[in-house]
Parts: sequence; C-alpha cells; structure tokens
Amino acid sequence: MPTVTRDTAVAPEAPVAPQAPVRTEAATVTDPALVKRAVKAAALGNAMEWFDFGVYSYIAVTLGKVFFPSSNPTAQLLSTFGAFAAAFLVRPLGGMVFGPLGDRVGRQKVLAVTMIMMAIGTFAIGLIPSYATIGVGAPILLLLARLVQGFSTGGEYAGASTFIAEYAPDKKRGFFGSWLEFGTLAGYIGGAGLVTLMTAFLSTEDLLSWGWRVPFLIAGPMGIVGLYLRMRLEETPAFAAEVEKSERERPKVRLREMVTGQWRALLLCMGLVLVFNVTDYMLLSYMPSYLTSELKYDETHGLLVVLGVMALMMIVQPFAGALTDRIGRRPVIAAGCVGFLALSVPAILLIRQGSLLAVALGMGALGLLLVCFTSSMPAALPALFPTRVRYGSLSIGFNVSVSLFGGTTPLVVTALIGATGNMMMPAYYMMAAAVIGGAAVWFMAECAGRPLPGSAPAVEGTAADRLT
Repeated sequence: MPTVTRDTAVAPEAPVAPQAPVRTEAATVTDPALVKRAVKAAALGNAMEWFDFGVYSYIAVTLGKVFFPSSNPTAQLLSTFGAFAAAFLVRPLGGMVFGPLGDRVGRQKVLAVTMIMMAIGTFAIGLIPSYATIGVGAPILLLLARLVQGFSTGGEYAGASTFIAEYAPDKKRGFFGSWLEFGTLAGYIGGAGLVTLMTAFLSTEDLLSWGWRVPFLIAGPMGIVGLYLRMRLEETPAFAAEVEKSERERPKVRLREMVTGQWRALLLCMGLVLVFNVTDYMLLSYMPSYLTSELKYDETHGLLVVLGVMALMMIVQPFAGALTDRIGRRPVIAAGCVGFLALSVPAILLIRQGSLLAVALGMGALGLLLVCFTSSMPAALPALFPTRVRYGSLSIGFNVSVSLFGGTTPLVVTALIGATGNMMMPAYYMMAAAVIGGAAVWFMAECAGRPLPGSAPAVEGTAADRLT
C-alpha cells in the first residue's frame, strides 16, 4: 500500500528509486517511473490473455479438426467458435466475483490471481488429448479449460484499466491507458505470428498432431513473468485513499448497490463496450476465419494481412491515446462509430473482392476505425464510476456486454451467413453496433483531463516530488 506523505522535499544529491505517489492536500502527485511500471504490468497481462484468444481464433479451423467429429467442416468451425463463446458466458460470473473483491481487498491482489488463472487455463488446452484419442472427452475438457479462462478474464480487463487509470495523471490518462490495448495488439500479433509460422513451415499432419499445442503451452512461462511483475507493484493511490477513508466512514458496498446504484453508468458502459468489442472481435478474431472458410482465401496470406493491420494499429495507438487527452474521448469514439456506420459495407466489399491489395485496404480501414475505440476505452470506461465501486461496477458492465455481444460475434455472424447465405453480414453487424455505440457516446460526459469520480486530482510529479 503506498505511503502517504506531505509534498515536501529537499534538493536531491543522487538519483532516487521510484516511490509511491505523494498525496498533497489538493492532489495526488504521481511518480512517472511508477506509472510506467504499472502500465507495463497491466499491459502484459492483457497481452497474455489476447495471445491465447488470438491463437484460438487464427487456428480455429485446425482446432475444429482436432477436437470435434470430422463429418461436417462447417459444424466443426461452429463447434470451435461455440467453445470460444462459452468462455464469455462465465465472464459476468468472474466479474461479479473479482470486481467487488478488487474494491474490497485491492486491485493488485486480484490482478495477480486473474493472471495465474489465465495461464493455467491456457496451458491446460495444450495438454488435452484429441477427439481421435479420447472421443467426447476432448471437447468437454476443452470447454472446461475455456471456462477457467473466461472466469479469470472476468476480472482482468476492468481491473487492468482501473489500475492504469488510477495511477495515471489526469492529463495523460488517455495516453497511458492506450498502452493497455497496445498489449492486446501485441498479444494478437504474437499469437497470429506464431500461427503463421507454423502454418507456413509445418505440414498439415504435423500441425494436427502436435504443432497446434505449442502456442498454448507458451502461456506457462508468460504467466510466471506477468505474475512477478504484478506482485512487485503497490496499490493505486486512489484505492489507498479509499482504504484510509474506510477506517472512518466508508461502508462496505454490496453487489446490488454496484448495479442498481450505478444503473445509468452501467448502461453507458454496456453500450460503449458493445461497439468496442463487436468491432474488435469481428476484425481480430473472426476475419481470419472469414477469409479462409467463407471466402476460400489462402490461409497464410490472410494471416499476414491481419498481422499487418495489427502492426499498423500498434503504431497509431499511443498517438491516438494522446489525441484523446487533447480533444477528448467523446469526439474520438464518435468518429469511430460514424466511420463504422459509413464504411463497413465498402470495407467488406473490398475484402470480398479478393485481391491482396483490396483485402489489405478493407482490413486496414476497419483497423484504423477500431483504433478510435482501443485508444479511448481504457480511459473512458473507468471514468464512468466512482472509486469505491469502480472495479466492481466496471467488471459487471463490461463483462455482461462482452458476453452477450462481443465474444459471441464469431459464432453469431457465422450462423447468420449459414442461415441467409449473405456474405455481407459482418458489415451489417458492425453497423448495428455502431448505432448503439453512438447513442452511448451522445449521453456520456467528457472525462478527458478531469479527475476520476471520487478521487483527488492527479498530476505528474518531478524528481523532487519523489523525495520524502
């Protein structure tokens, strides 16, 4: 827990190590080095989570052959995405457990637990025997591992975004928050890059027999590193202030109060998360399988295009985050909603055209529009809730929306295409999400450059501020 001292200092005689943030009467003075450590630890956990989800999506066709009967390729893909979506059904349960726990015992402790649970669930998938070996037990074990992942993830994103938001200075919260999604993209690129290499250099037989296990087994060492980084961090200054207050007058918050007491903020959160995650999962999780299974596009070239789009997004991400600090979160999110409403159909038509250039242009346009959300949401969502219920309320709102709309996107769109034969369903689905997201933006308040609700103003400190 960070120590609380007065903002007094003497001139330094030598460099000093990063210390906990210094709280003055009027503001919290943040240590830039400590903020960067917090961002790295949070982003690495997010990267590990989405490394797994990325691998699962990009190798979905192979996983279908490994874990499900081979009578119908479409049924295999649907079954694989069904197991993918099942993890999202338990995310609200994880959010209802880890979120309130994070408001009660601390953000750092809960984030350490979610990290190790994610690593265990992912590592376990790499150990499951195939359907040909143990029959129906294979998909059952796959489902159980996915449920462990989903439960732990229920406390991950809300906790990580809360952690960064509460450490960051008010005027740079968008910039620092954008690195959380930078970690997401890094995880996706790591997963996609590994799958691309395996697809290019392994035979189909090797990929089916043992190659598919490699990405999941990597989660073990990644989880240990992430756990180490998170255990070295202290609690956020906002949570430390709440702990001080609780000793005098702060009552315990019940789960019901996190919902009914924050109903308006929860609705806004769910609307924002809906457009964010539908477009996110459409582009980064579903499109590789759409290119391969629906458009019969070459698997390796399709993955390379997605890798290029994600690399472009990573380059733009920090600059877009800084932009939200200057002009506000609302204009950037609104621009993304308008863009998806106007450009989803042209982008999907380009992708369907089939040439490498057309696919790259269509995917690139969708990727740049998605950056409007990835750069804004990590700072915008925590600012919807006061400190005392931030982790819990955000976990509930975020995970309910992701479970109902985001994680089910690949399954729903695949089923819609199968039922209607209309290959433009991805565009229509993103447009519908953009309308809902636009309505949420209309009603949300601007939060850029302002203190988090229930917290003191946070300003960036200097070397002198770190001395006690």
